[in-house]
Amino acid sequence: MENVVKAKKIVIKIGTSTLTHKTGNINIRRVEHLVKIISDLKNSGKEIVLVSSGAVGVGMGKLGLDKKPKTISKRQALAAIGQCELMYLYDKLFGEYNHNVAQVLLTNDVVGENADISNIYNTFEQLLKYNVIPIVNENDTVSTEELEFGDNDTLSAVVSSIIGADLLVILTDIDGLYTDNPKKNKNAKRIEVVEEITDEIIDCCGGAVNNLGTGGMITKIKAGQIAFENNFDMVILSSKNPDDLYSLFDGENKGTLFKVR
Repeated sequence: MENVVKAKKIVIKIGTSTLTHKTGNINIRRVEHLVKIISDLKNSGKEIVLVSSGAVGVGMGKLGLDKKPKTISKRQALAAIGQCELMYLYDKLFGEYNHNVAQVLLTNDVVGENADISNIYNTFEQLLKYNVIPIVNENDTVSTEELEFGDNDTLSAVVSSIIGADLLVILTDIDGLYTDNPKKNKNAKRIEVVEEITDEIIDCCGGAVNNLGTGGMITKIKAGQIAFENNFDMVILSSKNPDDLYSLFDGENKGTLFKVR
């Protein structure tokens, strides 16, 4: 855990299930607690980039919808509504701790394999020099291919590789990677450290989809593959108790560490 404790440039991915209740409305208590802890980590000298899902889910909550629409145009409209609400919330809450935020919306065509990422890198570097917290999301409002990055798990890994992050922390509704689905198999055990992505590791995963977010553990494994390819560590950590972030950076064994370095 030494590299985790020493990590300075950190990307934290926050999923829809972390930000919202099942109704789609903001989970105010959890979000406020997370913002407080992230602000404190930044005060300690860490550089933080947030990759935040939730625009569509928050848009659904704001309009009182209980099911995600099937048409892309309706989901894009919900993303536009929800993204405003998300940024307003982040700006308000981080502002209470004297931290400024910036919105960065990305699509696959500008960060893909053949894209020139130098401008993106320069923007992130300047925002960090300004002591600002960049808040990143896929630009769902204009994306023609839905969820290109896989619920932002892949996007968070791509952003980590672009900015040269030391660590990616993916906050999710489960406290790590398990040998089997712990909701179905009570004997499933948490895997504490992954040093190589093998067929056995991939077999532990499923592509479960819920009503508000898309992805599952398989997209986190894909993010882990990007971490191994680009030499940064990654941790899958439960978002249910935000104080686990403190524990993680105190060196405690939390979640599942994809140990690259």
